[in-house]
Amino acid sequence: MEKEIELLKKEIEKAKAELSMLYEIGNAMHSTLNLDEILYIILTAVTAHTGLGFNRAMLFMVNEKERLLEGRMGIGPQSGEEAYHIWKKIETEKMDLNDFIEAYKEFSTRGDSPLNNLVKNIKIPLREDGGILALTVMEGMPFLINTPEARAQIKDAVLAMLKVDQFVTVPLKAKDKTIGAILADNFVTKKPITNEDVRLLSMFANQAGLAIENSQLYEKTLLLSNTDYITGLWNHGYFQQLMNEELKKSIENKTPLSLIMLDIDNFKHYNDTLGHPMGDKVLQEFGRIIKENIRKNDWACRYGGEEFAIILPNTNKEETFKFAERLRLKIEQYKFPQEEIQPQQKITASIGIATFPDDASNKDELIYKADMAMLEAKKRGKNCTYQYSSNLITQQS
Repeated sequence: MEKEIELLKKEIEKAKAELSMLYEIGNAMHSTLNLDEILYIILTAVTAHTGLGFNRAMLFMVNEKERLLEGRMGIGPQSGEEAYHIWKKIETEKMDLNDFIEAYKEFSTRGDSPLNNLVKNIKIPLREDGGILALTVMEGMPFLINTPEARAQIKDAVLAMLKVDQFVTVPLKAKDKTIGAILADNFVTKKPITNEDVRLLSMFANQAGLAIENSQLYEKTLLLSNTDYITGLWNHGYFQQLMNEELKKSIENKTPLSLIMLDIDNFKHYNDTLGHPMGDKVLQEFGRIIKENIRKNDWACRYGGEEFAIILPNTNKEETFKFAERLRLKIEQYKFPQEEIQPQQKITASIGIATFPDDASNKDELIYKADMAMLEAKKRGKNCTYQYSSNLITQQS
């Protein structure tokens, strides 16, 4: 009887520890609505020694439109040596789960670990021959491969690429659907994965799936509130916020920040002649052309009316001018509907450029000087790019 009571006490203590851990992780996931930060918290919880304690964890999310499972993030060491250094640091600094979560900023700016880069490039078709991760999502159930015999029976290119031996996959479930999957393994220690590990990881994955869904809903709402209805670009309010954020980064990192102001030439004539619905179509096409030609880290915004702004982080004057000219030529060569009614029989754009810190020391000054440069392009005959220079101040006074 005493043995049974002792066993029961241990089971209760274990259950309390598990619930306490899941509660702590749940609180961490609810501390933010930023999706990337939530994914980082999830994978940190799976790999932290005070969390679920796996060596590596990788997270994949469903792209419903393309029927794909796409890699989003991976956390874990690449070798035993790297793992040793990480674990030594954890032991020396007595790091807990909160310490790992606080390290998100460093992870997000670095984000270049070989595992993370590898995972982010993986796309898996959601069909029966898509491999075990695809089956995890389609069947909505976990898979545990914890013997060499079971692993030998699985021919999966993604698992081979990730050098996965024995592992577990669990689905990430939202309210009524599976939205992704987690793959976890003990790549370094080779510690056996038990049914108990799968049970705990599955419980955690249910929490994680709801946190991801909440974040996605928030980001959709945020996107709608910050997006211009006609062009699909960021609106004026969000442009001001982006300028503040990017200027702060430029100051901290001592890198240039360039701003392009672009205005459609003779747009009032086009609008007055053909009406606002046709004018809106031109604005939509401008938005599309700009989006298709900017880089991943650039920001395209509708500044107001027929004026657009493009924020180019870490880009100097020369690079910005080359980009602006390429964009101007794309616009000039594009066949807009009924553009022959325009004074030059073409729809074109005038572009102004200014760069921090060369031309301006703050946000308002940078916007003002890029706008001045754009007005100078108008004065010079339109359909051209003008780079701000100090001569403009002399000309204005």
